[in-house]
Amino acid sequence: MTLAPPYVVKATVAHRRTRPFDYTFSHRTTQWLVDAGDPDAGIPRRWRWLASIRASDHLGTRGASLPEKLRVLLDEQELSWSADRVLVLTNARTAGYVFNPLTTYFVFAADGALEGILAEVHNTYGERHVYPLTAETASGGTTTDKDFYVSPFFAVEGRYDIRARLTDDRVSVAITLTQGDEQVFTGSVVGRLQPATRRTALRALLRDPLASQRVSALIRWHGVRLWLRRLPVVSRPPHRAPKGMA
Repeated sequence: MTLAPPYVVKATVAHRRTRPFDYTFSHRTTQWLVDAGDPDAGIPRRWRWLASIRASDHLGTRGASLPEKLRVLLDEQELSWSADRVLVLTNARTAGYVFNPLTTYFVFAADGALEGILAEVHNTYGERHVYPLTAETASGGTTTDKDFYVSPFFAVEGRYDIRARLTDDRVSVAITLTQGDEQVFTGSVVGRLQPATRRTALRALLRDPLASQRVSALIRWHGVRLWLRRLPVVSRPPHRAPKGMA
């Protein structure tokens, strides 16, 4: 694998819930695959008033840069990854607003070997949580308890099966939620990598100038539709950020 970020990712996001009724949607969006050490590199400087990728939008407040924040998180989570290089799949802040339902960090050692993956989840209440995946299980799938309130229609219970893959030209992250013995939700983001040259970056910004606003609006729109179908709302429990995310 010979990745040379930054990349524009023309992605498709898909969700499906199966209980108590089937509800499926998908939409296209623009994401970015960037180096944590220089996340804004793919966005032309004169256009950063419209779109930017800021360390302050990720991984809490402890540390100024993304590599510093990642080091704090890894140390406090007792993850012995060197994090020599970290590639980040994320939404950009657009026109001063940012919403990242899922940011994925691909963590590499100095020899290029994948050490692990971090899945940072944000909800619409301004809270965040991170799920670590070891390199051995990232592409084949790993199981972790659901510890974070995301949808107001799912209780904080059950388990996630998470799979992530990054190749020379494609990235994908898939999540399945199982509660009891039933798979009740699947979600995925899949996209092809396009080098973020000045031309491709400007095309992406002109094609999808308010990507974060659109994602946020779509989440709320689908939430209203589910509520109108009388899906019960689950109360939100207090959330404690994991170590390194304060």
